[in-house]
Amino acid sequence: MEITTAMVKTLRERTNAGIMECKRALEEADGDLAKAAELLRQKELSKAAKKSDRVAAQGVIDAYIHSNGRYGALVELNCETDFVARTDAFRALVHDLALHIVAKNPTYISPEDISAEVMGALRETFQAEATEDGRQKPADIMEKILSGKLDKYYTDTVLLRQTFVRDEERTIQELLTEAIATLGENIVIRRFARFELGEG
Repeated sequence: MEITTAMVKTLRERTNAGIMECKRALEEADGDLAKAAELLRQKELSKAAKKSDRVAAQGVIDAYIHSNGRYGALVELNCETDFVARTDAFRALVHDLALHIVAKNPTYISPEDISAEVMGALRETFQAEATEDGRQKPADIMEKILSGKLDKYYTDTVLLRQTFVRDEERTIQELLTEAIATLGENIVIRRFARFELGEG
């Protein structure tokens, strides 16, 4: 199938990938836009994984204060070089993260940040909720229930698992992965703090 400039342009707008990357993906997918977009997404994930163990010691700290002055957030976002830290794309990302934190109020950055004690208490609570009717469920069913409740807890409290407030189709992890692929450096959310007026 012939790959037209319009097809390349459409895929580029959809994925933010380079022109030649889009062309190659379309050729590989025989002109199927959805398949080409998925190929590019897989390549982004692969690129991000390769960069994940590189040291990210540069970056910026940014703040977002909601218009009513009652809520605010500080975020430290790290990358590998000062050059990337000064780009508009990086600064926009850290600002979007601060806005997201004000809106969605996460507690942790990743599931690994949740202590063993908290995880144990959560599992006990979820197990008690699952057996409220007094009937013991089979072990495999119980495990599925617990897994579902933990996933819901993660999407409520874990920053990387939350859907991005400005685009509910993407999680914060996906947003970060796209930025790593686009900017070509490892990017890490180091820490954040959310403030609410009058809160102790």
